[in-house]
Amino acid sequence: MKATRMRLALLMAAVLVLSGNTAAVRAADTIKIGEIMTYSQLTSFTFPYRNGWQLALEEINQAGGVMGQPLEIISRDDTGKPGTAVTIAEELIRKDKVVLLMGSYLSNVGLALTDFAKRNQVLYVAAEPLSDALTWAQGNRYTFRLRPSTYMQAAMLAEEASQLPAQRWATIAPNYAYGKDAVASFKKILQAKRPDVEFMAEQWPALFKINAGAEIQALADAQPEAIYNVTFASDLAKFVREGKLRGFFKGIEVVSLLTGEPEYLDPLKDEAPEGWLVTGYPWYDIKTPAHTKFLEAYRRKFNDYPRTGSIVGYNVLMAVAHLLDKAQSTDTEKMVEALEGLTFDSPVGRITFRQIDHQSTMGAYVGRTALKEGQGVMVDWKYMDGKDFLPSDEDVRKLRPQ
Repeated sequence: MKATRMRLALLMAAVLVLSGNTAAVRAADTIKIGEIMTYSQLTSFTFPYRNGWQLALEEINQAGGVMGQPLEIISRDDTGKPGTAVTIAEELIRKDKVVLLMGSYLSNVGLALTDFAKRNQVLYVAAEPLSDALTWAQGNRYTFRLRPSTYMQAAMLAEEASQLPAQRWATIAPNYAYGKDAVASFKKILQAKRPDVEFMAEQWPALFKINAGAEIQALADAQPEAIYNVTFASDLAKFVREGKLRGFFKGIEVVSLLTGEPEYLDPLKDEAPEGWLVTGYPWYDIKTPAHTKFLEAYRRKFNDYPRTGSIVGYNVLMAVAHLLDKAQSTDTEKMVEALEGLTFDSPVGRITFRQIDHQSTMGAYVGRTALKEGQGVMVDWKYMDGKDFLPSDEDVRKLRPQ
């Protein structure tokens, strides 16, 4: 009898232990986030971007995660192809059971994921795609964007460009959604501020296939006083080098989107252009407490300095953590409601996701390029808050489907 009671007691103890272990496993379940990015291309941006969200992930989980659960990132490479991105999104949702999607770089990929989010009623937080259509013409309930759009950054540059004496302008931009939006927005805003401005020529090289000599000759034939440049990465490097070789930039004002970002400025080294009006990220000169904290943490973890991608990656995952904390749920509709109007503090200042169009108010740094110790830098820069460069609610209602 004693032996029977002893076995029963041991059995009950084992059941309690197993129950305790099961509860512990449940408590440690992760909240899975699907992350899609073009890691096999544009590595100067995408690798620092990954560093950024990895730093944010470490900080979030060390602080206890969200809702008592750690976050887990399931990351995939879209190879820069919209179809691949959509296939990956399907797998992340159906197979890996992620609660939302975040990331992407190229605008055509971002627009494909925007459509996927709408059709499948899945939350998608776009990190980098800049096409205006993402939150306006093709915007929907389930898509949000972190970075300032082409309209916002073009508006920042147009604000400064309107003070230049130049009247005759020409443009060069990659022939896809981002480039087309960037040119259209800049022209519209600049001409509203300066009705005397004329655009004499437009060049549309294929993305990453620029024939810089031919493009520069066509621009030179128009005899512009100023150039609005939207090329980036390898196209930018070819444009800068060929333009310098031909002496094309002498006496011409150049206003250039993204060129001040370390991803694109640093590889040029002492060939970097001087005196261009640009958007960028002067990480070496930003002295705010929030940015200093981020910079020190980034350097400790990666023994490297941050790029624009680093800030974007960090901020997008922090936005996700804040929306989950606000929603206290992984239900898609509750997460969408939480993200509409969400405000949080970041290394570059306070950011709000607007309810009307799901565009964040993250801003950008605008300044001039210069050479310092054989390296391109930004000088005379200022941070321009995104909230000051967004269209009115009335205009958004015309741009965005109801």
